[in-house]
Amino acid sequence: MEISVPHRVELHRLPSLFNLYRKIFFGRKPGWDQQSLPQIQVSLPNVSIDEKQVSKYAQICGFNYDGVTLPATYLHVIMFRLHAEIFTQDMVTFPLLGMIHLKNTIKQYRKLQTSDIFDCDCQLVESEVTDSGLEFLLRSQALVNGELVWESFSTYLYRIEGGKRVRPPRGSKMDFTEAQLLSIDADCGLKYARASGDYNLIHLHPFLAKRFGFDKVLAHGMWSKARCLALLENNIQRDAFSVNVEFKLPLFMPSDVRFNAVNDESEIQFELRDKKGKRPHLIGKVEYL
Repeated sequence: MEISVPHRVELHRLPSLFNLYRKIFFGRKPGWDQQSLPQIQVSLPNVSIDEKQVSKYAQICGFNYDGVTLPATYLHVIMFRLHAEIFTQDMVTFPLLGMIHLKNTIKQYRKLQTSDIFDCDCQLVESEVTDSGLEFLLRSQALVNGELVWESFSTYLYRIEGGKRVRPPRGSKMDFTEAQLLSIDADCGLKYARASGDYNLIHLHPFLAKRFGFDKVLAHGMWSKARCLALLENNIQRDAFSVNVEFKLPLFMPSDVRFNAVNDESEIQFELRDKKGKRPHLIGKVEYL
């Protein structure tokens, strides 16, 4: 489906989480109007990093934070607010709550530091009707002194009534007999929300999750990606790399899961599966740039 009618929003400060969530929780959206999504671009220059917030983020995700180097996934925390700014525009006629994050690719072109000042840009670049609903792609970019240092591509799904449900995914042929066991606490979602600003209700409380059709609280997809990357950080040998993930089965909390990775000279393949090591919650790959 073609994207049409460019619409640009230039911000001068990070959007207030209070104002964003007021719009998200209490704003009324009629649902998808069967029209192609407009091209919306949100820009924010001169973004500085809050080191205390990075420390909270690193702790809940498991990164070894040295007070200087940003985890490769951290800038998504900044970009998420710009994503929310796009979703709350009147031209987007369906609500943010209940949307599904299908996959995410992050490309880090050099090591990022807390002292960097970032010019941030997010853009809704394309959308497509599938058997499951309306899929759309958001591209996020961060520049330092005009140099592109980081970018991300996030694919989301807005389910359409009567949309086709996909078959349960299967893991790859990766051997999981010696996979690492991880325990996820019930309050992991709330801790990640405090560190990232992503207070989507399905990640916070069972009652709220049930309103959107889930039996239990779901872990944030970007937390599970960051947790996997934290487990791999000692194996990543270069500053420039991409990390691509596809989110598979929902990951409920509390739960035990298993993680494993296969490392070679050019890439690292990894998966996060259920406790038995059978069904995947996340499938990913690190590639050097």
